Amino acid sequence: MRSLCLTQPGLFEIREVPEPSPPGDEEALVEVRAIGVCGTDLSGFKGTMPFIKYPRILGHELGVQVLEVGKNVKTVSVGDRCSVEPYLNCGQCHPCTSGKSNCCESLRVLGVHCDGGMTERLVLPAHKLHRSKELGFSELALVETLAIGCHAVQRGDISPQGTVLIVGCGPIGLATLEFALLKSDSVTVVEPDETRRNFIKKHYPRVTSLSSPPQESTFQFVFDATGNNQSMANTLKMGAFGGKIVFVGITTTPVLLDDPLFHRRELTLLASRNAVSSDFPFIIDLIESGRIGIGKWISHIKPLQEAGHWFAEITSGQVRPVKLVLSVGD
Repeated sequence: MRSLCLTQPGLFEIREVPEPSPPGDEEALVEVRAIGVCGTDLSGFKGTMPFIKYPRILGHELGVQVLEVGKNVKTVSVGDRCSVEPYLNCGQCHPCTSGKSNCCESLRVLGVHCDGGMTERLVLPAHKLHRSKELGFSELALVETLAIGCHAVQRGDISPQGTVLIVGCGPIGLATLEFALLKSDSVTVVEPDETRRNFIKKHYPRVTSLSSPPQESTFQFVFDATGNNQSMANTLKMGAFGGKIVFVGITTTPVLLDDPLFHRRELTLLASRNAVSSDFPFIIDLIESGRIGIGKWISHIKPLQEAGHWFAEITSGQVRPVKLVLSVGD
């Protein structure tokens, strides 16, 4: 079968790879049908993602169809359309056994630490598949993106009357926004890019959008989805006394914190990493019931074989999609 392999920064290559082995008792063989492209993939293409080693088959935001299941699998059946939970955890370490599988001590993420979904077929643990009878493959591919925002908002534990600020409105910021709006009627975003601000104004009329951070503010819940160390450090100035700061984005550059300000306001600083299994069926139900809608996010759907062209266009700044989805098959 064929896979699209990132052989080195900036270079994709179609390769013939062996077919997967038959699924084990607790596994399922799936056909990949749609792949969402996120910042991690683009960083890997640019050579700036430290966790990706080359060659690597990218792809962790996946909409798939089940082809075969192991003899003990009861949760999915042949023909099911599913979203993939791409976090391969050990199930035995302390985080796994205490309900924080997203922090597994030996966590591997598909398409990052091991080969992912830019291939025709995969064998996966069946419990990592979350089915839907209603959603299409492109929507299922975006459930993982939404799960990042869902988990971040759960970490923040927004109170009903809480004032919320989200810094950065790429896909992860948008995912955070969707779930913040389920918790609070007072949500503000900071996004310097005018195109993204216009998108917010059009699709999220309840939200106040700013082009730059306020110098001083009193937001009780601040989420930074930029992955920029200076922006992350600056969030302390935006938090109310006794407020919470949640870092959703990640950076390899040290974040310098103003400790006197941090202490004076007695802020709570939280990290948010990936998501947990229960987020996936919760999100699928929200989409199916119409409580959140993500069709507006998908600005580009392109064939997988054109990935190299579109990755180059996006990383060079020539194209700025809200969300690119790569389709596999018909």
